[in-house]
Amino acid sequence: MSNSIISETPADLEKKAHPWRRCPLGKHLVREHSVNIPPSKKHPNGIISIRHEHCAANKSHKDELSYDEIQNITHTYFPFLQGSPTSKILINEYSKSDNYDMEIRGWTKYWNEVFQPDEPLDPNLIKALILTESSFEIDPKPKLNKDAHGLMQILTKTLHYLSDTKGELKNYLVCLTKEQLLNPSANICAGTRWLFRKRETATNKLKHKATWVETIEDYKSFLDQKLENKPYNHEPMDRINHYYHLLRENNNNNENKNPASHIMLEPF
Repeated sequence: MSNSIISETPADLEKKAHPWRRCPLGKHLVREHSVNIPPSKKHPNGIISIRHEHCAANKSHKDELSYDEIQNITHTYFPFLQGSPTSKILINEYSKSDNYDMEIRGWTKYWNEVFQPDEPLDPNLIKALILTESSFEIDPKPKLNKDAHGLMQILTKTLHYLSDTKGELKNYLVCLTKEQLLNPSANICAGTRWLFRKRETATNKLKHKATWVETIEDYKSFLDQKLENKPYNHEPMDRINHYYHLLRENNNNNENKNPASHIMLEPF
C-alpha cells in the first residue's frame, strides 16, 4: 500500500511512539480491506465496499500496536537492520535457529528505543530464550503447556494483559488474537514487550532493579520459587545461560556494538 493514503501532520509525527510507526499515539493502523454490505432497496444484491488503509482512533487513547502495523514495520524496516543476534552458531543443533533473526533484531531495537532502559535488552538473550521456549518452532508440539502460543510461548492470559486497556500495562499495548500469535514477528513483538513489563514486576519483587536474567526468571515463573527458597527446575535457566554465552562469544556480525554486550548471565 502507498504511504500517501494516510494523512499526517507535523504534529502527528512528533507524537509517535517510535519513528517506524505509521500512526500517531492514540491511533492504530487498519490496512485496506473489503467489507460486504448487505442487500438494500438501493442495492438488492448487496455491494462490496473497499475501506482504504487508515489510522483509526483507539478508544483508550493509549498507544496500541496492531497486527497490521506490526507487519508494516517488519517489512518496511527490518530487512535493512544489521547486528545481533548471532547467526550460524546453533544451526547444526537447531535447523531453524536463524530463521527469525531479523524479527529478533528489529523488535529488540524497537522496544529498547521506546523504553530506553538503563541496560538495553540484548537480541542474543531473546534468541536464547526462544530456543528454550519453543526450539524455534512456530507451533511446537507436543506442548508442555497447551495454553502457550508461538515462538515465545505466550500464555493466553498474557495476551489479554498485553491488550487490556484498563489492565496492568499503562501504555504501549500490543493487540493480537491467539491465531496471530503464530506469526513469528507478532509473537516476538509481543513477547519482547512483555519482558519489559516483567522487568517491572521482577524489580518490585526483588526490591532492586532487576537484571534481564532475573526478568527472564520471572517470565518463566521461577523467580517467586527462588525468592521463597522453594525447589524448582534449574535446567531451563541453565540452558539459557549456556546458549546465551555461546551466542555472545561467537558474535559474527560486523556491527557488534550492542550497548548490552556487557550483560552477563548469573551462575546457577
